Amino acid sequence: MKKLLFLFLILSNVAFAQYEDYKIDALLTPRRTPVTITVGGPNSDIQGYTSRAIQIAVDALPPEGGTVKLNKGTFLIKGAVRLKSNMKLIGSGAETILKSGPGFESKLADDADCGEIFLTVEDATGFEVGMNVQVWDAHQKGCWILSTGTITDIVGNRLYIDKGMIADYRVSNDGRVSNGSSAVLIRDAENVFVSNFTIDGNKKITVKADGCNNGGVAVYKSKNITVDNIHVKDFNGEGITWQTTENVTVQNCEIEGCTNMGMHPGTGSPKSRILNNNSHNNAVDGMYICWRAHHSIVRGNQFHNNGRFGICTGHKDSEIIFEDNHIYENGSEGVNLRMEIPRNSPHNNTFVNNIIENNGQKEPAYGIGIYSWPENLIIKNNIIRDTKNGTQKGGIFIQKDAPEITIKDNKMSGHKEGDVIYEKK
Repeated sequence: MKKLLFLFLILSNVAFAQYEDYKIDALLTPRRTPVTITVGGPNSDIQGYTSRAIQIAVDALPPEGGTVKLNKGTFLIKGAVRLKSNMKLIGSGAETILKSGPGFESKLADDADCGEIFLTVEDATGFEVGMNVQVWDAHQKGCWILSTGTITDIVGNRLYIDKGMIADYRVSNDGRVSNGSSAVLIRDAENVFVSNFTIDGNKKITVKADGCNNGGVAVYKSKNITVDNIHVKDFNGEGITWQTTENVTVQNCEIEGCTNMGMHPGTGSPKSRILNNNSHNNAVDGMYICWRAHHSIVRGNQFHNNGRFGICTGHKDSEIIFEDNHIYENGSEGVNLRMEIPRNSPHNNTFVNNIIENNGQKEPAYGIGIYSWPENLIIKNNIIRDTKNGTQKGGIFIQKDAPEITIKDNKMSGHKEGDVIYEKK
């Protein structure tokens, strides 16, 4: 009994000492009030309605992060606003507008070689420090063989940038440089929240931005990102794109009038939550799910009046639940499971409680077109119908030799070719 009492006294003293150390540490460590920096008019911390003003505020945040608050007004975006970890970029509603500035493009005057951090161009007059650039030639263009960077200095016709070229771009192959870029860029960051403003892509006067690298909002090699209540309109490229990411949430956004996809999750991006968005009137797809986007939820969205598909999915895009979406009046199919070989097909996906109707506005098409070999595909409790001109010619098309698909408790009607059509063997 004495030994137990002795042990209890020792442990109590240790615990008390630790508590005292904690109190001393708490007193010695200054408490930091969360930092908020306002940007905009004369009463703001940073005055000016430009991307440069916003970037100054972002760069001024301490390492532990904070909030950049944009006041009402139109901000001229000449280069992508580059966000960093542990921060929020918050607007003041629809009247906070980030509007892309004029596009500019020049031919290369000298080859831009792999690893070089400068570009010699024929005409540098339309470029400015802080602008983003994309570099390509006729043989190497688009997606991951196109180089991007931010201009750090301009000397004569030479643009210095912050990253080396990832390939060789030749004058003889019509090498070019443009200022096509994102409005908001989140790269190599985590714990970022973006909300409550409009991005006007100003597509009539800008140059097209590559979709794998740029978008109205672009997220690259980042995790724990939320894009909430953002209205992207008329962007010359993709509305919201996220590549090589983890735990990205895109919710309550409207994406319209973009010259490419509305939304583009891909290149190995697990755990996306795509919730309650409205993606419409974009030139290509409402949402293009690219390679290896998996273990995700697509719920409560509208995909309509897009130029091609409402949703397109394919290469290893698996373990995705598509639920409670309204997919209608797209140019071709409402949902397209694009051609893939069996091992790369989109496996273990579920479509449940969706309304898929009146698609095929540009060409007769199906509500759901299955052109790959998906295993464990479930299509249940959906409404798949044509109620107008019969352009959605069939409910579900299944290519020959596809694995067995669970089609259960759907309500299908109004299709000229039938509700479930199997390609003839």
